[in-house]
Amino acid sequence: MTLSELIKHSTAALLSLAALSSLAFGATPAELEAGYSAQAGAPASAARGQALFTTRHGREWSCSSCHGAVPTRPGSHAATGKPIAALAPGFNAERFTDAAKAEKWFRRNCNDVVGRECSAAEKADVLNWLRSLKP
Repeated sequence: MTLSELIKHSTAALLSLAALSSLAFGATPAELEAGYSAQAGAPASAARGQALFTTRHGREWSCSSCHGAVPTRPGSHAATGKPIAALAPGFNAERFTDAAKAEKWFRRNCNDVVGRECSAAEKADVLNWLRSLKP
């Protein structure tokens, strides 16, 4: 193995370990946003995040269907009526503090709303907008 191949494999292994450690130990909303922005290779945009959140994308629901147009108060699932706590981290300190849980809900809800998994840039944008909402 050449030195450049060894460095490439070592770097990939270190990045994988870093990702696993954030999944195991949780994170802050800012750390999650920074990670998604780094994956996307671009800074997040609150305006794009708000647009993604409130648009139906040709499907039955938008994120705001359950979380509210401004997700600073509790919402309820559009189909089941199940209560949903406020989504914006400034109004619910438990939101986006567990990377694995954030990934699970992004995957599930993006599939329902957009019809696919959201990109890292889209996740960063939504988090950026949610973090901009202050009490």
